[in-house]
Amino acid sequence: MNGLFLVAKKGPSCYNGAMLLQAFPGIRKVVAPLHLGEFFRSPMYCVLIVALMLISELFAVELAVFYCMLLLTAIGFLLTEETVCGLPVACCAYMTIALKNNPIKHPETTIFAQPVFMVQLFFIVGVLALLVVVKFAMHLIARDGRVPWPRLFGGLAVLGAAYVLGGACSSHYSAGTALFGAGQFLSLSLLYVFFSCTVDFKTLPRSYLPALFTLIGCAMCAEIADMYITNRVFSAATVDRGLLYTGWGVYNNVACVMAMCISAPAYFAVKKQRWGWVFTALAALFYVATCFTQSRGGILFGTVVALCCAAYILIASGRYRRQHIAVCIFVVLAGLVFMCICREVFETIFRSVLDKGADPSYRDTLYARCWEAYLGCPYFGVGFYDTPGFTFVTGAYHFMPPRSHDTYIQLLASCGTLGLAAYLIHRADTLVLLLRRRSHEKVFVLFSIAALMLTSIVDCNFFNFGPGIIYSILLAYAEWEDRRTFAERASLHFAEMSRACDRRSLRSL
Repeated sequence: MNGLFLVAKKGPSCYNGAMLLQAFPGIRKVVAPLHLGEFFRSPMYCVLIVALMLISELFAVELAVFYCMLLLTAIGFLLTEETVCGLPVACCAYMTIALKNNPIKHPETTIFAQPVFMVQLFFIVGVLALLVVVKFAMHLIARDGRVPWPRLFGGLAVLGAAYVLGGACSSHYSAGTALFGAGQFLSLSLLYVFFSCTVDFKTLPRSYLPALFTLIGCAMCAEIADMYITNRVFSAATVDRGLLYTGWGVYNNVACVMAMCISAPAYFAVKKQRWGWVFTALAALFYVATCFTQSRGGILFGTVVALCCAAYILIASGRYRRQHIAVCIFVVLAGLVFMCICREVFETIFRSVLDKGADPSYRDTLYARCWEAYLGCPYFGVGFYDTPGFTFVTGAYHFMPPRSHDTYIQLLASCGTLGLAAYLIHRADTLVLLLRRRSHEKVFVLFSIAALMLTSIVDCNFFNFGPGIIYSILLAYAEWEDRRTFAERASLHFAEMSRACDRRSLRSL
C-alpha cells in the first residue's frame, strides 16, 4: 500500500493547533513518541477507515463503527495539529449502513426507526460537529486568523442562498424547504471550508486522495458483490434490479460512487509508469463493477468517464503506452467473448436492463410537471417539498423531499431562475479551477466530479448529502493542488529567469 502514496514532507510545526496540547503542553511528552501525525497521514489509516466502512455495511455493526470513527477523529483533532484524520472518515461515513437497515426497503425494521439508535447517532454527530467547530476556532487562533480562505466559497454561498430562498415570494415557501436548502448548502460547503483551512495539503502526499478513492472503489466492488450474494437477486432466470441495493442507497446511488472512483486507478496508471498497467486493469474492474450495478445512467455515463480515463492514460503514459494498450485490448476482447460465448448468462444477468432499454421510467412526465411548476414561479421556484418528484421514504424520520432526478430540472422547479443561475456560477468557478494549470491530480478530480455531475442528469445524486460531502472534499483537494502547482511553476519560472540573467552577465564579462 505504501506504493500508492508519494513521500510527503514532514507535517506542519510552525503553529500549534492541537487542542489538548495547546491547553496542556505536558501531554506532548507522552504523545510525541506515538507519532500520531504520521499514522493519520499513512496509507494504513486509510485502509483502516475503508475496512471499517466495509465491515459496517456487510455485518450491520454501524454503531460500533461510528464510535470507532468518532474515537479516531477525536484523537486526531485533540492530539495532533492537523485534521487530516477526518478526510477518510468524511468520505466513508456515508457508505456504512448495512443493506438490512436500508430505510427505503426495510422501513419497519431499519435501525433508523429505533429511538435508541437515533439518540446515539445524534450524540455522535453532535460530538463530531463540536469537534469541528472547536478545532476550526483553535486553528484560527493558532494562526492569528491568517488562513487561506477558500476561493470557491463565494459561488457556493450564492448557490446556498438560492437553495434557502427556493419557493420564496410564494405560498410554497416554508421553514422546511429553507431548512433542507440550508442542509444542502452545508453538505457542499462546511467540510470544504473546514478542510481547506485546516489540512496542510502542501505537505500531504499528492496521491493521498486518489489512493483513498482507489481503496473506496475496491470496497464498493465488495459491496456490489454482496448485493448479488445476500439479496438473492436472481428471480425467474433473470436479475431483479429492485433487489440491488445497499443500506445507504439503491443501485443508482452505488453506481454513482463507483463511477466517481474510476479515475483514481487511472491516475496511478499514469503516475506508476512501469507498473501502471496494473492500475489500468483495476480501472477496468471498477468500470465492470459499475455495469453490474445495473443502473442505466451509471452504465451510460460510467462508460463516458471510463473512455475519457482510457484516453488520458494512453496520452499521458509515454513509453509505457503499449502495456496499457494491451490491457485495454484484453479487456475489450474479454467482454466481447463473454457476451458472445456466454450469451445466455449475459442475458440472464442483464435482462432487466435490456428490457428497460431507453424507457424513461416516468421521468419524461415528471420533467414536464417540473417545467410547469417552474413556469408558475419562474424566479424562486416552488421550493424543494412542492417540487414534483419521486418519493421513496416516509415516516417521522424522513427528511428528504421528492426529487425530480435531474439537477437542472430540480433547480428550475425548486429554486427557479435564481437557482439555475447560481449553480451555473458555481459550475463555471469549478471548471476554471480544474482546467487552468492542469496536473494529473486535477484530471483525477475533473473525471470524478464529471461522474457525479453526469449521473445526476438522470438521477438525484447531487442532492443527496453523502455525494455532496465527497464533492466538497474533492473541491478542497483541487483548490490546494492549484495553489501548489502555481507555486511550483512560479518557482521554476523564477529559477529560469535567474539562470538567464546569469548567462547574460557572463556574456557581458
